[in-house]
Amino acid sequence: MSGLVTGDAVVLGLQPARLPSRALAVLIDLVVVWAAYLLITLGLAVATASLDEAAVAAVSVASFLLILVGAPIAVETLSHGRSLGKMACGLRVVRDDGGPIRFRHALVRGAMGVVEILMTFGVVACVASLVSERGRRLGDVFAGTLVVRERIPTARVLAVPPPPPWLVGRFAGLDLSAVPETLWLEIRQYLTRARELDPAVGRRLAERLADELVARTGAPPPPGVPAEAYLAGVVAERQARDARRVFAPASGAGQVGGAGAVGGALGVPVVGVVPPAAALSPAPSAAPSAAPASAPASVAPPEGPPPASATGFAPPA
Repeated sequence: MSGLVTGDAVVLGLQPARLPSRALAVLIDLVVVWAAYLLITLGLAVATASLDEAAVAAVSVASFLLILVGAPIAVETLSHGRSLGKMACGLRVVRDDGGPIRFRHALVRGAMGVVEILMTFGVVACVASLVSERGRRLGDVFAGTLVVRERIPTARVLAVPPPPPWLVGRFAGLDLSAVPETLWLEIRQYLTRARELDPAVGRRLAERLADELVARTGAPPPPGVPAEAYLAGVVAERQARDARRVFAPASGAGQVGGAGAVGGALGVPVVGVVPPAAALSPAPSAAPSAAPASAPASVAPPEGPPPASATGFAPPA
């Protein structure tokens, strides 16, 4: 890893690109640039055939600077450090703090590349990359940049073996807040590789890790429990707590109010869900419903014409 540190004191785990991959990327870039330069030069030679020698020389110098120097600078600036060769090899140019490069970084790299790569046929760049600890050439040193690998093969993650069934749930009340992540990583690595270790070496390693875990938690393992089984049981308890912490908010959506809200928002009727207001309100008594039944079937309208502000309802007597 490169050991890059950002302004926020965060260590970046970037892998610097070495000379073989960088040389292949530069070779691809040079093939593309030189092919474009030759094609454009032939076109300019035909177009400037009627000009004098001074004009032809000026056009040749301008085309050399624009194509062989300006084009790589523009490509690295616009693509944030990824030329065609770097994209093919999975490389990228970044700043010393891991951020994307800007025009001034690409300009310094391109200007130094004329001397390192074009004028010396890459000899200076190869020597500087071999001497540098992080494989940087002189252009990277002056520009404050670094070429890193973007495509890094991921390691195969091995599953932690489950604890014995009689240990499931035995460590539910264990306080795991003081256990650092480095210790968890060591325990996981041991549990995934325990079958590949020598039995005596594996037993000593398990006992050491168990002692460190007991020192952090303050609770010794149950009597008669081997160190390996104790570690597996504690790791399983931590994984169970992490799973409950992740899926606990999602389980709240299955409650009465949450399900009704979700169903109403989606326009899907929720079967068997009683709204909270209807569930908490008391049932209506029979007395109010009996009063309208005992009322007369019809009520005689009042004498005289209805008032001007009549609304269609019978005014109270």
